[in-house]
Amino acid sequence: MSRVVLTGIGMVTPLGNSAAEVLEGIKNSRCGIGEITRYDASDRAVKLAAEVKDYNPDDYFDKREQRRLDRVTQFGIIAGRRALENANLTREYLSNERAGVFVSSGIGGISTIESEHAKGMSRGFDKVSPYYIPMAIINLTAGNIAIDLNAHGSCQAMVTACSSATNAIGEAYRHIKHGYADIMFAGGSEAPITELSVGGFTSMKALSLSQNPNRASIPFDKKRDGFVMGEGATVLVLEEYEHAVNRGANILAEIVGYSDTCDANHITAPCEDGKFAAQAMVQAIADAGIKTCDIDYINAHGTSTPLNDKYETAAIKRAFGEDYRDVLVSSSKSQIGHLLGASGSTELAMTIISMQAGIVPPTINYEYPDDACDLNLVVNRYKEAEINYALKNSLGFGGHNASIVVKRWTE
Repeated sequence: MSRVVLTGIGMVTPLGNSAAEVLEGIKNSRCGIGEITRYDASDRAVKLAAEVKDYNPDDYFDKREQRRLDRVTQFGIIAGRRALENANLTREYLSNERAGVFVSSGIGGISTIESEHAKGMSRGFDKVSPYYIPMAIINLTAGNIAIDLNAHGSCQAMVTACSSATNAIGEAYRHIKHGYADIMFAGGSEAPITELSVGGFTSMKALSLSQNPNRASIPFDKKRDGFVMGEGATVLVLEEYEHAVNRGANILAEIVGYSDTCDANHITAPCEDGKFAAQAMVQAIADAGIKTCDIDYINAHGTSTPLNDKYETAAIKRAFGEDYRDVLVSSSKSQIGHLLGASGSTELAMTIISMQAGIVPPTINYEYPDDACDLNLVVNRYKEAEINYALKNSLGFGGHNASIVVKRWTE
């Protein structure tokens, strides 16, 4: 079986639009959360979100393209282009059946669904846009990226809620590992800061009601009260090792392990004992051919909801045994909010960027320890450390659990 390396990163995030910008944000403990500007939230219970800053679609798409592409797909295409450039690849190079796209989303074109429904209600449903369906359906973010990149290999969109991007990367890893492709563009895109989407998560008591951007997304903090909605996209370039070496690629990290499981327990709540999330971690570590004591850092799912952080702590303890006391843990959602189906790829990219810089990203704005979340947390400021192996967790509604192990690249 083939080795799988990472050779490119493309990002559109609340913290920045390149690895350099995001690393600067990590080092400065910058928070990407602020007041919602996508709509008037003055009379809404939730007033904060982690929006992509200063985004102007005119910089990337002409007016005709904008009328055909939902915001979620725009983000995905931009991230794909940036990943292509970062990997020093071209559209011409990809014009074969050995390059594919696995890019996911949890919600897809929700803003188009809302606007076209409003149009149908006022003008009649036969008057909705002929582009409504291809703008709304989740798979066409991946499909449009493939068209934009000229990638003719397998093109799929795994929809597993907040585990979507991690599953996409994991399945892309397996796709290359077992010889089906040489290059895969994998990750997630999400644009859920809309009235209906935020309203739905508000009504189910999932979102923080804090009006202080620095105390809204506070994973593992005793006073956490919900997550903060985020938006953006991150696409990673996965490549077969020999293929990468032969073309002189700049290798950023190696993906060495992956597994996913299902709680099969509840539509939203994770298992209290963390059994199956722990199983995903254990199996991913076994797939990497290492032991729990070899993992230096866990980038947790860490949503800042009361149940997730408590039960993810239980899962980490169950998976790692006494080794849990030594492994460093943090949640990047403290800085970027929760990008739902794009959270896994964005947080994995933040992990890899930090590994390269010799640091561990922090859980910022942490004040009150919680005995139920007594992990070896890196809080408020990054920690200098050599991370050889890192584990990324993603846990989604429906009981989806996914874990990926990455190894720091050394020649």
